[in-house]
Amino acid sequence: MFKFLFGNTAPAPQVKRETQRETVLRAQSEINEILATLSPKPRITIYPEEGSFTIDLPEQMPDEAKALPAPDKPET
Repeated sequence: MFKFLFGNTAPAPQVKRETQRETVLRAQSEINEILATLSPKPRITIYPEEGSFTIDLPEQMPDEAKALPAPDKPET
């Protein structure tokens, strides 16, 4: 009678948890792929004491449109 409620109880799919090493290696690979496409190359600074790094990107990225100033209004 209640088969439609309890009949389709398939077990949840098992999801493999990523280890910390796998997470770091994946993130490093993704960052390297992105940085390889940039020109000019950004400056990377590593802070070993803090365990962090910064990426100094140029002020204007190649894919960002350069905004031109508004044209001067003609004097009348």
